Amino acid sequence: MKREKSICLVSGGLDSCVAAAIAATYTEPAFLHINYGQLTETRELEAFNAIADYYGVKNRLVADVAYLKAIGGSALTDSRIEVPVDGLGKQSVIPVTYVPFRNTHLISIAVSWAEATGAAAVFIGATEVDSSGYPDCRQEYFDAFNRLIQLGTRPDTNIRILTPIIKFSKAEVVNEGLRLGAPLHLTWSCYKNSKKACGRCDSCLLRLKGFAEAHEKDPIPYE
Repeated sequence: MKREKSICLVSGGLDSCVAAAIAATYTEPAFLHINYGQLTETRELEAFNAIADYYGVKNRLVADVAYLKAIGGSALTDSRIEVPVDGLGKQSVIPVTYVPFRNTHLISIAVSWAEATGAAAVFIGATEVDSSGYPDCRQEYFDAFNRLIQLGTRPDTNIRILTPIIKFSKAEVVNEGLRLGAPLHLTWSCYKNSKKACGRCDSCLLRLKGFAEAHEKDPIPYE
């Protein structure tokens, strides 16, 4: 049977790589990457292309939404806001690395592409268990977005957002990636650096936590 088409959002990070591995296992995926003026934009794009090459995905789209940098409000897009380090688990509020309403912009592009190409699903590697607590990474957010898609697309479409690792701990994400043979060595998660990961930002700390709890060595270089 011919596999259904999907769109997979691939940032180049650990979670999106594992979501891509799942998408590639069960569907015929096209890969979507978004540049939004983030500090490690060039390095993330490099990781995206390496992962796409690994899976032999030729149908890929790189979209530029630089207006998110102009809007600001996040340490990932505004150089005047320092990326916090060594603070994982110590924050009681949403961290400054949250990019306001970012996933809505990203998913909207993915849904547009899905509707134009006849894809039935949009994969995204969002997680709730071991995460920074971003509001647009919660299951209830994606449930609401799926209702919006039904209202805002042609009646003959049936596009749905799939969040296959939403309930996974980071250790489970690592283990699932290893089970599927995902190229974790090609991924990049650091918020600050592009040559060697800082090992101190929330994203690095969550990643290192996942590999440690999975009793595996993280294959990327750290300072």
